[in-house]
Amino acid sequence: MAPRTAPAATEVEESHSMPGLQFNQPLSWRAGKPIAVAELLRRLQALSKEMQGMDQEQIERESFTKVAKELVNPNLLTHKDKGVKALAACCLVDILRLCAPDAPFTGQQLRDIFNLIITQILPALADPSHAYNHQHIYVLNSLAVVKSIILLAELPNADTPITNVFKICFDVLASPAKISEGEGLHRTVESDMTAMLVCLVDETQALPSDAVDIIVAQFLRTDPKAVSGTSGRNKKNGIVDEKQSTLVLRQLPPAYNMAKYICNACSENMARYFGQYFNDIVIDASQTSTHKVPSKNKKRHSDGVDDSDDDHSGGPNEEGISDLRKVHGLLRELWRACPGVLRNVIPQLEAELSAENMQLRLLATETFGDIIAGIGAAGPPPPPNMDPAAYPSDALADPSENTTSLNLVTKPSSPQSFPSTHPQAYANYLGRRLDKSALVRAAWTTGIGRILTTSAGGAGLSQQEEDRLIADLGRTLGDSDDKVRIAAVRVVSNFSFRDVVHKLGRSGGVDESGSVLATLAERVKDLKQPVRAEAMPVLARIWGVAVGEISAGNEQVCALLKGIPSKILNTHYTNDLEVMALLDHIFFEQLLPLNYPPIKARNPKMTNGSSQGAKESQEGTTDPDKIRTERILLLIRDLDERAKKVFYINQSRAPKLAPYVTAFLERCEEYNGGVMDQNEAQIKAHLTKLIQTFAGRFANSQQASTDLWKFAKMHDRRSYQLIRFCMKPDTDYRTIIKAIRELTKRIVEIAPSTTASNSLVETLTSLLYQISLVVYNKSHVPAIMEYARTDDRSLAAAALELLRQISSRTPEVLKAHVQAICKTLQDEAPTAKKANDAGAVDNLKACASFASKYPKEIPQDPKFRQAMTSFALHGFPAEAAKYAVSVIWAASEKKEMLVRDLVQQCLKGFQYGGEGFLSRLAALSQLMLLAPHEIGQDSTDAIMDAAIKQILTQVREPSKKAADAYKWSSSIDTEALAKIWALKILVNRIRSYDDTESLPAVAAPVYQLLSELIEQQGELSPARDTPPSHKSRLRLLAARLYLKLCTHKPHEALLSASAFNNLAVVAQDSIEEVRAGFLQRLKKYLHHQKLSQRFYTIPFLFAFEPSDQVRSDVTTWIKSRAAIFSNSRTQQTGSTSKVNTVMESVIARLISLLAHHPDFANEAEDLIDLSRYIIFYLQNVATVDNLSLIYHIAQRVKACRDAITSTPAPDAPPTEADDRLYHLSDLAQITIRKYEDTHNWTIQTLPGKVRLPSSLFSEIKSHSEAQRIAEHNYLPEDVEAGVEHLLKATLRASRPGHGKKRKSEGDSEGREAKKAKSLPVRKAAGAATTREKKAAPKKTAMKTKTPTKTKKTTEPKEPDSGERRRSGRAKPVEKNYMERDSEEDDEEMYMGAAADEEPETDSAADAQADKSDIETEDTNEEVPTHQAHGKAKGDEGVDEESDKEVEKETEPEEEEEEEEEPAPKPTPTSRSKRKTTTSPPLKIKSRPARSRPKATRSKTSTRAKAKQMPPDDHDDDDDELSDPPDSE
Repeated sequence: MAPRTAPAATEVEESHSMPGLQFNQPLSWRAGKPIAVAELLRRLQALSKEMQGMDQEQIERESFTKVAKELVNPNLLTHKDKGVKALAACCLVDILRLCAPDAPFTGQQLRDIFNLIITQILPALADPSHAYNHQHIYVLNSLAVVKSIILLAELPNADTPITNVFKICFDVLASPAKISEGEGLHRTVESDMTAMLVCLVDETQALPSDAVDIIVAQFLRTDPKAVSGTSGRNKKNGIVDEKQSTLVLRQLPPAYNMAKYICNACSENMARYFGQYFNDIVIDASQTSTHKVPSKNKKRHSDGVDDSDDDHSGGPNEEGISDLRKVHGLLRELWRACPGVLRNVIPQLEAELSAENMQLRLLATETFGDIIAGIGAAGPPPPPNMDPAAYPSDALADPSENTTSLNLVTKPSSPQSFPSTHPQAYANYLGRRLDKSALVRAAWTTGIGRILTTSAGGAGLSQQEEDRLIADLGRTLGDSDDKVRIAAVRVVSNFSFRDVVHKLGRSGGVDESGSVLATLAERVKDLKQPVRAEAMPVLARIWGVAVGEISAGNEQVCALLKGIPSKILNTHYTNDLEVMALLDHIFFEQLLPLNYPPIKARNPKMTNGSSQGAKESQEGTTDPDKIRTERILLLIRDLDERAKKVFYINQSRAPKLAPYVTAFLERCEEYNGGVMDQNEAQIKAHLTKLIQTFAGRFANSQQASTDLWKFAKMHDRRSYQLIRFCMKPDTDYRTIIKAIRELTKRIVEIAPSTTASNSLVETLTSLLYQISLVVYNKSHVPAIMEYARTDDRSLAAAALELLRQISSRTPEVLKAHVQAICKTLQDEAPTAKKANDAGAVDNLKACASFASKYPKEIPQDPKFRQAMTSFALHGFPAEAAKYAVSVIWAASEKKEMLVRDLVQQCLKGFQYGGEGFLSRLAALSQLMLLAPHEIGQDSTDAIMDAAIKQILTQVREPSKKAADAYKWSSSIDTEALAKIWALKILVNRIRSYDDTESLPAVAAPVYQLLSELIEQQGELSPARDTPPSHKSRLRLLAARLYLKLCTHKPHEALLSASAFNNLAVVAQDSIEEVRAGFLQRLKKYLHHQKLSQRFYTIPFLFAFEPSDQVRSDVTTWIKSRAAIFSNSRTQQTGSTSKVNTVMESVIARLISLLAHHPDFANEAEDLIDLSRYIIFYLQNVATVDNLSLIYHIAQRVKACRDAITSTPAPDAPPTEADDRLYHLSDLAQITIRKYEDTHNWTIQTLPGKVRLPSSLFSEIKSHSEAQRIAEHNYLPEDVEAGVEHLLKATLRASRPGHGKKRKSEGDSEGREAKKAKSLPVRKAAGAATTREKKAAPKKTAMKTKTPTKTKKTTEPKEPDSGERRRSGRAKPVEKNYMERDSEEDDEEMYMGAAADEEPETDSAADAQADKSDIETEDTNEEVPTHQAHGKAKGDEGVDEESDKEVEKETEPEEEEEEEEEPAPKPTPTSRSKRKTTTSPPLKIKSRPARSRPKATRSKTSTRAKAKQMPPDDHDDDDDELSDPPDSE
């Protein structure tokens, strides 16, 4: 090419003043004569270098005309060499820079230039290793700095290239595919691209919608699940980034940052674009709607009803909802990144909150909650790590909780405070708490939980606003729909330990009604199993994490959370097998995790304040057994009485079930995987019975049975041995845990499939939790003894209590430690001048329990025996002497000599108030029980004389109050204690008496004394000056001793029917502690089947019980026993069957008891009042299956005569007692009929004939007389209507949630629940006899609706638990203490009820039940059932009465710790031979019989204000001594 022509002179002069481009080499060529690539590259490089050094203000623009024309030649722009295009692009952007603002290019040329840049230069930036990467960066920088990119926006039809610019830029930053290892994008690329795109957004009048889509897509790069675009409108523009799921947590994606900067820099424009974008998505979704015509019959529900969750009318279909869900996820991230761009979207989103379509409201509610909480598309942050098995436990001020999350993608962040920026939208969002849809309310609950845990995304909440949200969270925990309650529970599970204390704790602790934590605690007894399954682990985990602070004594944490274990353990009373199984898992996985403390404790974290103390207090202990023991004792220390009873009952299951599990394993070995050589049928039958019994302990008994059969067929002998390890008392803790782990691993390896292994593991794990000695473990005993001795952390009381329980339940565990206990007792032995330590009583009891089973393990040296003798003479309290005597008797070889010496020492100089006289009385009481023959007759007379003359008949502090004063005192003085021990001496004497022939004569005075104490309300003094507090104690003790005597068949036979009736009236004592104490002991003996069936009548006298707690306890217990009897309704005995009708037969005894009740009267009002007993009985016993039998028995009573008062001649007219029976029989029948109508049941006619107890009833010999009685109605005219009204009112008042109403959206939050009406108090009966009652003036009759006839009507009201019916009179008891054996009567009832199945027989042997190989009643707990009495599983709603347990609760009964029974008599030898003589009856000073004074029964409740009688976890004889009933 020829060189350029030289310019003219004038032009040269101008060039000197303003220099132009010096480059004059050609860049274009003619066809067929191209410039070599190397030469072309050199020329372009020279041109580029020259122009880069030029300044726009100092050049001649005209000099660029030719070069500009050549540079846009297609030969260069489309050159195949990348270097040529890169250098050409550099030259072109320099020309645009130097010639700005007027580019020397036409529109088409500019389009070609930007096409080169967009298609070649910008994409090449993704490869930093490119040979011309520097030129690419230069082009990008020039476009950004000079803003030449604006020219692209000015071109016509520029939407596509503009969109491509956005797409390529974000692609380059998002995932550069050609980056070589170790290289990255230049540091200026991101900033230059951002500046360039900001310039485009600002200068473009209308950004293409596709470009907006691309920007939007970048905000989903933080969502690992985002694999496509956000909208259905243009999914092809979505950015797929598989690497986003593994984002580096310390930085955000560059493309995300660039989009964020663009939106914040151009917030005005982007707000307009995003508003339109969101609106388009909504319109597109609405166009896909599926219109649903509502039913004409469908009524609109109120906002409080949850039946509209499936409302889709007028809303988008599934595809539209999917698109909306994506865009709502985008809005979450946009708020985190650039909240300013949503100013036009928030009002549209707010409108969705009020949409008719539920799914739109749901989406909007979820989105608002996450926006306010600062949660983006990646979702919420992971929940806090609250590990209950961690050691040391998390501290309250643990810095690990305060460190910010390193994951910036999930870290909540809200640049602005949403409540302040959008107050109206925030207020509307809060209003969704009352949405009619449960799904929306659940989503709202989740949202406010996130707002609270994140403090509104870090923006902060005011104290007032935070308190409001916490209160709202508490309300959602009690929502009427279980989905909302589950959501609320899950919200609480996401709170850190610090937030639980400082935020949720502000409303109160778990024991403060109405607080969030208390409402959460109520959910563990929720009627819905899924709610319970969610709530219980959350609550337990909170306590497990807080145990460190509780141990350190943090008062705030203790006040808030220490009651959690009690709330959880009390769920045992719900009588739900699923709850009980869940309770076991929670106990051993959350409260006391099996792996606690972990073998490798985590590194200690030094903190400040009390939290540091909590850490240090745990880190100071390295013994894992001691660490674990401390946690066990902390749990026990803070349990309430009911929960403590459950705790010990659950721990005592292991020794009870161990023999049965051992039998099961033996049968499995004999079964041999199904291959047996002999006795195949017998082995299978026995194994089947065992498996059925164990399966009955599971909610899904069928699945459990299948799993146990699988286990038997596996025939893995190693598994058998591992299970035995868990049950052995001599197995240490680590061995048990290893056995459980190995067994689980083996099952998984052996089981044929994953599903089968999971099911089998779950079944065996639940069984192992019940049979493993985890708490009562020998590894814990040294630490327990240490805490009992040192009282470290105030755990001595709990340690002593646990040691006592271990000694009584599993004394084998103490074998390795009994010598240490004995050595401690020897060192602490008291003397006349030195008292023993208070904890010695528990050590003595533990030692006595152990000695009774393993006497040879007790030391035999003289020093130890002397120590025990010192305790017997000087021990304090007196129980120490009792247990010392038990140790001496069980462990000594020379019993007779030691007993006589001890008796002589006790009697020597004995007098009231003398040194150690209470201890001597206690020792003598125990000796009378254990060694009556060794004591000798002379010593026995001396003991009786001391007990009666010096103690019982004396009143040393006469009462100055009225003779009928009668009260309870929480403390017990010395004189009352002395009388208690003296009375026990008398009773223990006849308990140990073994001559059944002379027993009636010997026991009669004692029975007479006990009866007098009961009848005279504890009064024994002729002067009637016994202190009132003594009388209540003595009456309770007499009733309990009566029960104790009746646990032995010979003594039970001495209790006549009339004496039994008087004993039963103790259940209606005016003092609550007496009633509760009597009930507690009665329940215990009946639970252990130590009393005859007639004693089941007494609990039904609590129908008028004013104490809610006592009434709840008795109701729970009755239903539990009825459920057990119902489950074991038929027991096979060979080819015959025995029908178990224990609770059904009670109705006959109850009618007899009421007929002899002091309050009986045959007036209409009195009879209606008495029907409450029948209603109370039916409520707790009657079912659709047994109502016919109950009715038949009640009807059968009318065909008999009373056999208690007398035995009239066969043809004698009915007596007054007979009339009472007939009145009550008719009353029971009409009540049962009304009960039948109320429940829509049907009474069937029974073909058999029920025989009633002959001790209570006698047959009517005259057929005509029987016919006349049967046809005559003994009830007054108004009784039927009164009974019907009372029954309906009682049933209405007994429903859970009675008087309460669910709130709807229109209800005010402060509306109070309705309250049930109350019954009038039963009128006082006084001491008048029935005849005197009849003579009294009749009450004014009420007029009925019939004007011509006047009736006496009554209008009973609903029963009030605050009112009580109590007997105020007592009839003289016949002094005949013998009656027909009540067991024979019960057998008659059994056989009569089964008359339709087998012929009647008088043989008692035929009525005996065959004891099955395993009887569930033999275990130490009430076996729950779903089949009887209580709510069905499908009942809706929340248990509003959660503090009162649901109606089908099961009362766990604590196993009785009986006094030691007399040992077998020693074989007479030449040294110990003696003549056995019949002991004479007791000589008790006689005096005229005295009836009980009149007791006025007013309408004022006689309920005492003292505490409820706690469960009996001590020996029977301990309760009346130093531990009063209200402080046992």
